[in-house]
Amino acid sequence: MNQSLTLTALVVRDYDEAIAFYVDTLGFELVEDTYQPEQDKRWVVVKPRGDGTGRLLLARASDDHQARYIGDQAGGRVFLFLQTDDFWRDYEAYRAKGVQFVREPLEVAYGTVAVFTDLYGTKWDLVEFVRG
Repeated sequence: MNQSLTLTALVVRDYDEAIAFYVDTLGFELVEDTYQPEQDKRWVVVKPRGDGTGRLLLARASDDHQARYIGDQAGGRVFLFLQTDDFWRDYEAYRAKGVQFVREPLEVAYGTVAVFTDLYGTKWDLVEFVRG
Protein backbone atom coordinates (compact mmCIF):
# COMPACT_ATOMS: atom_id res chain seq x y z
CA MET A 1 0.00 0.00 0.00
CA ASN A 2 1.30 3.47 -0.87
CA GLN A 3 -0.55 6.37 0.78
CA SER A 4 0.29 9.92 1.71
CA LEU A 5 -1.36 13.03 3.07
CA THR A 6 -1.53 15.59 0.32
CA LEU A 7 -3.60 18.50 1.62
CA THR A 8 -4.45 19.93 5.01
CA ALA A 9 -7.50 22.17 5.01
CA LEU A 10 -7.05 25.39 6.96
CA VAL A 11 -10.22 27.39 7.54
CA VAL A 12 -9.66 31.08 6.78
CA ARG A 13 -11.78 34.22 6.86
CA ASP A 14 -10.83 35.57 3.44
CA TYR A 15 -8.97 34.01 0.52
CA ASP A 16 -6.99 37.08 -0.52
CA GLU A 17 -5.79 38.05 2.95
CA ALA A 18 -4.76 34.44 3.60
CA ILE A 19 -2.90 34.26 0.28
CA ALA A 20 -1.14 37.54 1.10
CA PHE A 21 0.05 36.17 4.45
CA TYR A 22 1.18 32.77 3.26
CA VAL A 23 2.73 33.92 -0.01
CA ASP A 24 4.02 37.43 0.74
CA THR A 25 4.89 37.03 4.43
CA LEU A 26 5.89 33.38 4.79
CA GLY A 27 7.19 32.99 1.22
CA PHE A 28 5.00 30.03 0.28
CA GLU A 29 4.20 29.27 -3.35
CA LEU A 30 0.67 29.74 -4.67
CA VAL A 31 0.02 26.38 -6.33
CA GLU A 32 -3.57 26.92 -7.41
CA ASP A 33 -6.34 29.50 -7.16
CA THR A 34 -9.36 28.32 -9.12
CA TYR A 35 -12.86 29.72 -8.84
CA GLN A 36 -15.58 27.08 -8.48
CA PRO A 37 -18.78 28.82 -9.63
CA GLU A 38 -21.07 25.89 -8.81
CA GLN A 39 -20.21 26.34 -5.12
CA ASP A 40 -19.23 30.02 -5.19
CA LYS A 41 -15.86 29.29 -3.64
CA ARG A 42 -12.23 29.06 -4.62
CA TRP A 43 -9.82 26.13 -4.53
CA VAL A 44 -6.71 27.80 -3.10
CA VAL A 45 -3.60 25.72 -2.47
CA VAL A 46 -0.27 26.96 -1.12
CA LYS A 47 2.93 25.16 -0.20
CA PRO A 48 6.24 25.99 1.41
CA ARG A 49 9.11 26.46 -1.02
CA GLY A 50 11.29 23.43 -1.44
CA ASP A 51 10.86 19.80 -2.34
CA GLY A 52 8.30 18.84 0.32
CA THR A 53 4.92 17.48 -0.69
CA GLY A 54 2.79 19.02 2.07
CA ARG A 55 0.25 21.59 0.93
CA LEU A 56 -2.42 23.73 2.54
CA LEU A 57 -5.91 24.15 1.18
CA LEU A 58 -7.00 27.63 2.26
CA ALA A 59 -10.72 27.06 2.77
CA ARG A 60 -12.91 30.09 3.42
CA ALA A 61 -15.41 29.47 6.19
CA SER A 62 -18.80 28.92 4.62
CA ASP A 63 -20.97 29.45 7.70
CA ASP A 64 -20.89 30.73 11.29
CA HIS A 65 -20.05 27.30 12.66
CA GLN A 66 -16.88 27.02 10.57
CA ALA A 67 -15.99 30.65 11.25
CA ARG A 68 -15.82 29.94 14.99
CA TYR A 69 -12.79 27.70 14.38
CA ILE A 70 -10.70 30.12 12.36
CA GLY A 71 -7.39 30.36 14.18
CA ASP A 72 -8.28 27.60 16.64
CA GLN A 73 -8.61 24.40 14.67
CA ALA A 74 -6.39 22.54 17.13
CA GLY A 75 -7.95 23.81 20.36
CA GLY A 76 -5.04 26.12 21.17
CA ARG A 77 -2.28 23.62 20.43
CA VAL A 78 0.33 23.93 17.72
CA PHE A 79 -1.50 22.78 14.60
CA LEU A 80 1.09 22.88 11.82
CA PHE A 81 4.82 22.24 11.68
CA LEU A 82 7.02 24.09 9.20
CA GLN A 83 10.37 22.36 8.81
CA THR A 84 13.26 24.47 7.58
CA ASP A 85 16.86 23.84 6.59
CA ASP A 86 17.99 27.08 8.28
CA PHE A 87 16.07 28.01 11.41
CA TRP A 88 17.79 31.30 12.14
CA ARG A 89 17.49 32.57 8.55
CA ASP A 90 13.73 31.98 8.53
CA TYR A 91 13.17 33.11 12.11
CA GLU A 92 14.84 36.47 11.46
CA ALA A 93 13.14 36.90 8.07
CA TYR A 94 9.71 36.21 9.57
CA ARG A 95 10.30 38.56 12.50
CA ALA A 96 11.36 41.28 10.04
CA LYS A 97 8.03 40.80 8.22
CA GLY A 98 6.03 41.13 11.45
CA VAL A 99 5.31 37.47 12.17
CA GLN A 100 4.44 37.09 15.85
CA PHE A 101 6.37 34.46 17.79
CA VAL A 102 4.56 33.34 20.92
CA ARG A 103 7.32 31.01 22.11
CA GLU A 104 10.92 32.05 21.69
CA PRO A 105 13.48 29.74 20.07
CA LEU A 106 14.62 26.71 22.01
CA GLU A 107 17.51 24.39 21.37
CA VAL A 108 16.17 20.92 22.19
CA ALA A 109 17.36 17.37 21.62
CA TYR A 110 15.61 17.12 18.25
CA GLY A 111 16.61 20.55 16.94
CA THR A 112 15.73 24.25 17.13
CA VAL A 113 12.10 25.29 17.43
CA ALA A 114 9.92 28.35 18.04
CA VAL A 115 6.15 28.85 17.88
CA PHE A 116 4.58 31.54 15.72
CA THR A 117 1.01 32.43 14.82
CA ASP A 118 -0.50 33.06 11.43
CA LEU A 119 -2.75 36.02 10.68
CA TYR A 120 -5.68 34.32 12.45
CA GLY A 121 -3.83 33.00 15.50
CA THR A 122 -3.22 29.44 14.33
CA LYS A 123 -0.09 28.19 16.06
CA TRP A 124 2.80 26.83 14.01
CA ASP A 125 6.15 25.34 14.95
CA LEU A 126 9.09 26.61 12.94
CA VAL A 127 11.57 23.77 13.36
CA GLU A 128 14.95 22.71 12.11
CA PHE A 129 15.55 19.10 13.04
CA VAL A 130 19.05 17.89 13.88
CA ARG A 131 20.56 15.62 11.28
CA GLY A 132 20.41 11.89 11.84
